[in-house]
Amino acid sequence: MSELHAVRSVLRRQRAHRSFTDQLVDESVITELLELATRAPSAQNSQPWQFVVVQEPARRLAIWQLGARLWESGGAAASKEKLPPTMFDDVAQGLSAGFAQAPVTVVVCADHTRSGHSNAGSSIWPAAQNLMTAATAHGLGTALTTISTILTDELRTIIGLPATVDPLAVIPIGHPAKVLGSSRREPVNEHAHREEYGNVW
Repeated sequence: MSELHAVRSVLRRQRAHRSFTDQLVDESVITELLELATRAPSAQNSQPWQFVVVQEPARRLAIWQLGARLWESGGAAASKEKLPPTMFDDVAQGLSAGFAQAPVTVVVCADHTRSGHSNAGSSIWPAAQNLMTAATAHGLGTALTTISTILTDELRTIIGLPATVDPLAVIPIGHPAKVLGSSRREPVNEHAHREEYGNVW
């Protein structure tokens, strides 16, 4: 298989997984995912990413309970009209129980001693994408979530973050409980323009 074909296959298979088996993820695989995450570009090569890998069940549960609380206290109501019913149910299931079942939770953080608050995202999000893409290549499932980071101080306490490091994303990693097909996306020509906006690609 050519490199291009392999990359194409992985990117088209990447989906948000919200239910997982209890099968553990090998430590060597976790290490490789983290190493590949750090291959992402960063503003001025500042490399501000910090990854807190949480495998202890009680600590994982505490992280996901933050998201569940926010979902139940207003997130569900705000999302009800925006999401198709099947997706709404899937998200609700993930936040209520599914994400916490994943044997690994990675909190992706920005170290502001290395990068300012204004440009942290331009470094952190590519690293998060690398992490999830590498996980997909290993046959693992992930989902990019941010809801637990809204309760920043509580999340900071759970994982012992210093004041200079902010949590930006929480990613469950594990073996998927069900097989998902290729991602469904609108045609490129509905989102790409030639030279000027409105000139369809």
